[in-house]
Amino acid sequence: MKRGILFSVLIGSLGITFGQQQEKDTTTAKEIVLDEVLVSSVRVTKESPVTFSNITKAELAPRNLGQDIPILLNFLPSVVTTSDAGAGVGYTGIRVRGSDATRVNVTINGIPYNDSESHGTFWVNLPDFASSTEDLQLQRGVGTSTNGAGAFGASLNLLTDAVSEEGYAQLATSYGSFNTMRNNVKFSTGLLNDAFEFSGRLSRIISDGYIDRASSALDSYFLQGAFRDENTLVKALLFGGHEITYQAYFGIDAETLVTNRRFNPAGQFTDENGETRFYENEVDNYKQDHAQLHWNQNLGQGWNSSIAFHYTRGRGYFEQYREDDDFDTYGYDPITVNGELITETDLVRRRWLDNDFYGTVFSINKDFDRAKLILGGGYNLYEGDHFGEVIWARFAPEADIRDRYYDDNSRKTDFNIFAKLNYKWNEKWSLYGDLQLRSVRYEANGNETGLVDDTFNFFNPKAGIVYDLDVNNNFYFSWAVANREPNRNDYENGNPRPERLNDLELGWRLITPDVQINTNLFYMRYKDQLVLTGELNDVGAPLRANVGDSYRLGLEIDAALKLGKRFKWQPNLAVSTNKNIDFVFQRDGILEELGNTNIAYSPGLIIGNRIAYEPSPEFTLALLTKYVGKQYMGNIDAEVSVLDAYSQTDFNISYEIQPRHLVKRIVLSALVNNIFDAKYVSNGYFFTFDDDFSNPGTTTTIEGAGFYPQAGINALLGVQLQF
Repeated sequence: MKRGILFSVLIGSLGITFGQQQEKDTTTAKEIVLDEVLVSSVRVTKESPVTFSNITKAELAPRNLGQDIPILLNFLPSVVTTSDAGAGVGYTGIRVRGSDATRVNVTINGIPYNDSESHGTFWVNLPDFASSTEDLQLQRGVGTSTNGAGAFGASLNLLTDAVSEEGYAQLATSYGSFNTMRNNVKFSTGLLNDAFEFSGRLSRIISDGYIDRASSALDSYFLQGAFRDENTLVKALLFGGHEITYQAYFGIDAETLVTNRRFNPAGQFTDENGETRFYENEVDNYKQDHAQLHWNQNLGQGWNSSIAFHYTRGRGYFEQYREDDDFDTYGYDPITVNGELITETDLVRRRWLDNDFYGTVFSINKDFDRAKLILGGGYNLYEGDHFGEVIWARFAPEADIRDRYYDDNSRKTDFNIFAKLNYKWNEKWSLYGDLQLRSVRYEANGNETGLVDDTFNFFNPKAGIVYDLDVNNNFYFSWAVANREPNRNDYENGNPRPERLNDLELGWRLITPDVQINTNLFYMRYKDQLVLTGELNDVGAPLRANVGDSYRLGLEIDAALKLGKRFKWQPNLAVSTNKNIDFVFQRDGILEELGNTNIAYSPGLIIGNRIAYEPSPEFTLALLTKYVGKQYMGNIDAEVSVLDAYSQTDFNISYEIQPRHLVKRIVLSALVNNIFDAKYVSNGYFFTFDDDFSNPGTTTTIEGAGFYPQAGINALLGVQLQF
């Protein structure tokens, strides 16, 4: 069965998404043009020498039944996704070209979304955000200059809901496996007095998770007020979420993967009677609220400007039951109980984050006869507190509830300016230039980081050419440089250096009404790349280390093909080699030269495929398949660190009914994930340690690994009513 699935995917895998813009969309061209001004400074078109894919709200809708945005993007080229809870709800992750989420620059309406310290993107803090997304663009490679941390694998920018011309009310609900339920309500007033619109959404998602106790309770909201006339667009947005998820980042070992793949060791402890139990509140509990104010102005004579102000407030904790922790960790002095000296205790602790992120981004555009110029930049400030509380302890000498056993703070400023120029040299040739200056200062005083006060000044040039062979064929070549600062976890793991990337892209695009193909070659050469080591820190965050020289070399092909009037075929293929150059590793106390090794979490083959059958404009059936080749979770090519190749196939149905009275639209959706019930693992971790105590005088390097199994066959059913 597995060979049959893989063969069918390979036959169809030449490309996905470049031509998806032909899917039906209910928004008008006028709405989209006005709202796209918000992201014009960070997005590209086929006139730019950048590799990208666009996805619209209409394309997301059939599968948007409560799963996170990374899972909805799973079938794009070079993309690999995973879910801690195993079913796409809760903590989810995305990698592009082998680069993890800390290297994928994410913006929402041009505002940076990556966490300033970890560089991560935590979609669990914005549940059901796809329901308020108008469209998104994924740029692979360095891409164009944007706001926030530099892109080392991809850039993902989201545009939130466009201004709606007509008022509506919408109710949606979905239910499925593992008691997963999503309910939301949306509304819009439509344009009032041809100028004002107010809209919003409330959502709640709950799930037990595929993994034992990996539950999620997620609430979110989205509110928008807009003013629009011929020359002005002003938008005020408030959105955010509150997540409570039972922790599932521990993973399981290879033996447990065979005997009990749904086992979750989080919260496990032994009670006073020697019984194994699980702490019921081993959870993350975090709130995040965002405020954005955008003002876009047409200044006349080809000039227009955009300025935005933003503020993000985040606060929350994760709670843990800890057995036999040393007093020293919490600053406790030893005590004597019944004549026995006590130096350790069972306890429950909370580790808090309390942070503020605010700033401004801006741009001014000028359209000339043969050129388009964009000048822009941004200034952002992050202030974060990290502290820990003990809320219960079996033995707690001279301690009060919620005493802080550590109290750290950090501050980061990020300033950038850029200039972009698209110049139409003649009817065939176009030139592209993009220059960015970025200055970052990071200060921290954490126990794990030590004292940090570093300033980084980066120059990130980009240049390219585009050749239009004819109205259908387009070729491009680009060279781009990206520099990137270390994140907080890098400082905790040692003395990191900033990393540098040179990215070369060579592509061909074919666009006709029935056939659209995008093909590109890429070569990404890194200096001091901070690659994932495979290890996790004590809160489940991946650790990285500088590796000197490394590279990624690959071919990507994606396509959208109409096969007659009712079939659409969207395949994609990514083949790559990803290497650390002259890698060294200390094994058994001896430094070894391993030569070129595979970069962690970088499969050499990724295939996606979507075949859709549309017997009518209202009825669509789609089969979606993903194949991810063998990958290593570390950088030393250890067999223990191997993640086996896997394939996953989903089946999606969408049917729209248009009643004559009361209800405008009824949309019925069904999504059956992993229809062949593959027992696969999409993520894990790898670690080594030196054992110099079992046999004194001898050092032996021990290897170990953990795995995150994904759910077998599971389903979600949904209904949407629009009034």
